[in-house]
Amino acid sequence: MRIDLHTHSNVSDGTDTPAELVATAARAGLDVVAITDHDTTAGWAPAADALPPGLTLVPGAELSCASVAADGHVVSVHLLAYLFDPDSPSIVTEQTRLRAERRARLRSMAERMASDGLPVDADELLGALPADSPAGRPHLAQALMRAGLVETVNEAFARFLGNGSGYYVAREDTPVQTAIDMIAAAGGVTVLAHPFASTRGRTVTPEVIRELAARGLGGLEVDHPDHDGATRERTRALADELGLVRTGSSDYHGTNKTIGIGQETTAPEQLEALVARASGSPLRVG
Repeated sequence: MRIDLHTHSNVSDGTDTPAELVATAARAGLDVVAITDHDTTAGWAPAADALPPGLTLVPGAELSCASVAADGHVVSVHLLAYLFDPDSPSIVTEQTRLRAERRARLRSMAERMASDGLPVDADELLGALPADSPAGRPHLAQALMRAGLVETVNEAFARFLGNGSGYYVAREDTPVQTAIDMIAAAGGVTVLAHPFASTRGRTVTPEVIRELAARGLGGLEVDHPDHDGATRERTRALADELGLVRTGSSDYHGTNKTIGIGQETTAPEQLEALVARASGSPLRVG
């Protein structure tokens, strides 16, 4: 079986619609695919309705979280949540807050650019997105590409959108311990996404992951495009030490990234272990 447990549709910051996403997964020869849009479950139903025969959908989301390091610095953490009840009041409330936070952040960044003379219009940018979508920096990157200022999303992040840029605006993410508790209460299971992807910025330490495992973290994303061989080995060893599920995923975003769907995969027995830990929402089978 070929299983990819981390993909994004245009409900958040991918370029495929949910229906296109599952069709792409089927064409790539996947047997199982998870939809994990940022801070929303809006893509679950259209993806499930469009499932090709033979493809199984794992409903999930990628949650924007924060972890406080020993020195007091805040580390950005991405938490993959699977098979939880999407109608849980605490999840609905927090995802609504995060989506509003994302839109406000995008507006602030776009207005900073416009004040410097860059051809970016905040109203036009946000007006082109669904009213409750989790707007993100990739949407701003696409606007910069349309304006001819950059050629790729990566160039946009390097020149204008990265954490060290003068246009960067921080946001208030969910404390990761709170997110783990919230998903567990809704019958779901959590996996720490690309935990040691140092090219993305500062990462959490193994000690923090041990604390999160004691709190109820269910797994670690071991095989990810941003993990090199040595990083995968130590992440796998840490997962085994803590009894955590080991996943592999492409983190597919359509044409926003060069990564192909199914480029990284999860072993079938690891998916079985993940499903066994969840009770909030079922798999969808095409």
